[in-house]
Amino acid sequence: MKNNKTILGSLAAILLATTSVHATELSFGMQDNEVSNVYQGALEFKAKLEALSGGEMKVKLFPSATLGDFKAMVAQVQAGELDMVMTGYPDMSYTIPELKLIGAPYVVESYDHLKKIVAGPWGQKMDAKFQDQGVKLLDVWYYGTRQTTSNRAINSMDDMKGLRLRTPNVPFLIAFAENTGATPAPVAFQEVYLALQTNQVDAEENPLPTIDAMKFYEVQSHIAMTNHFIASAAIQISKSTWDGLNAQEQAWVAAAVNAGGDKSNGLTIDAENDLIDTFKERGLEITYPDLTPFRAAMKPYYDTLEAEFGEGAIAEVIGE
Repeated sequence: MKNNKTILGSLAAILLATTSVHATELSFGMQDNEVSNVYQGALEFKAKLEALSGGEMKVKLFPSATLGDFKAMVAQVQAGELDMVMTGYPDMSYTIPELKLIGAPYVVESYDHLKKIVAGPWGQKMDAKFQDQGVKLLDVWYYGTRQTTSNRAINSMDDMKGLRLRTPNVPFLIAFAENTGATPAPVAFQEVYLALQTNQVDAEENPLPTIDAMKFYEVQSHIAMTNHFIASAAIQISKSTWDGLNAQEQAWVAAAVNAGGDKSNGLTIDAENDLIDTFKERGLEITYPDLTPFRAAMKPYYDTLEAEFGEGAIAEVIGE
């Protein structure tokens, strides 16, 4: 009888171990909420991974910064306490300083250009640095192109002079304001609407879907297509989690992340295209200033970055 109990106990342990292998659940944290395009992409990733794996792999999503801000979540990923995290690609410059280069205004021309950079020689160097930090970069999704809203027309860079431009407390966006003649005014994101409404600031800059979602169009009369920064969502996985997956599981995760990116990117691109007409219908004036002076104005900031990372550092990023 004692032997039978021992055998049954051993079988139960084997069954539990087998069950855990076939019920791998990845935890995935992000700051964005449930109505964001990137969250819809994350839902697609979850559905695709569960379908590809036949239910062997599952995903638990933690949106709206429920696990903390992006730095807190990255720390959890590095410690192996969280499997996946979504951050802005240049946002990781706090731990990989070279990413400041790709955050500099006008260095990246488009989302396709960003993808090319990430897949190219410089991006591969950064991939190694991600892994040195205990994180593997899986993909970079399109988050939108930042434009400038204001309470006066911006037809040229001269119209930026004296403009009190709200920016996040992010060095490269502050540099955009300063170098184009505006006065940067860092204001917390949740306070931007009120700051615009009360004329504490004259302008702000964000992707069109964000301008729409946060209703900044209600307290601004103009949108200038300054295209100064290509925002991205970097999908990252703990290196310990990735290394613990077999080749088939890694392939499932990679394919599912690509599917999620296709979903998220499509929603964002469609929204940007549609919102131009929507904003016009709401009475906003859309302007398209010549961006050549804007790009030229960033040279002093580029020089500062190259003093830190070496002459030719920006040319290396864009593959020149």
